[in-house]
Amino acid sequence: MRTSDEAPVASTRSIGDVSSTDGIGAASARVAAYLRDLILHDVLGPGDRIRQEEVGERFGTSRLPVREALRMLEAEGLTEHEANKGARVPRLSMHEVDVVYRMRERLEPLALSESLPLLTEDDHAHLEGVQRQIEANTDLDRFLDLDREFHLGTYSGCHIDPLNAMVTRLWNSTQHYRRAFVALGGQARMWVVNAEHRLLLDAVVRRDATDAERFLEGHIRRTRIELSRHPTVFGEAP
Repeated sequence: MRTSDEAPVASTRSIGDVSSTDGIGAASARVAAYLRDLILHDVLGPGDRIRQEEVGERFGTSRLPVREALRMLEAEGLTEHEANKGARVPRLSMHEVDVVYRMRERLEPLALSESLPLLTEDDHAHLEGVQRQIEANTDLDRFLDLDREFHLGTYSGCHIDPLNAMVTRLWNSTQHYRRAFVALGGQARMWVVNAEHRLLLDAVVRRDATDAERFLEGHIRRTRIELSRHPTVFGEAP
């Protein structure tokens, strides 16, 4: 956990420069992509402030594209605006995370059941490939990227836009805490994740919505319960 809420806006990841001649929409999209990457990979963590002037200077652009990028990220659940203080990465309490996970337990099985009939054999093959990469992986950041690709891939057949947007927002808002959960378990507990993924993938391929929903709900619930046993993840007393 960070001890300061003023993290530097910097990353070792390769990104393109935004020139002042770019259109506002293109510049905003690039700034949003840059900040999204920092947040999802925990370079900017809960409570860290995002200073518009620093971001604008980094990209050689005015504050207007930065403000628009922050509005985009707020809609995605990655930032929030505090009156008189500006933008920051949201910090959730243990109770708030518990509620978000309960929302996920209800909404994601619905997205999955909507998706299953429209997933193709190519989609199934892609999910199989992603799961094999997860099983061969030992890096935390890489796991989080692959895990996101796996789960959101199972929902990719869902064409209910409000549901898709909400699922993505909930995933974004709990990214930091999902990272903490995986770090707590370490590589020794990855067999549980992989076993649950395999059960879920089998149900997806069989297009069995009942089993798929049940396996997914249990998968999310297990994370919620495990996090509830570690209040220090949220900066709360044990």
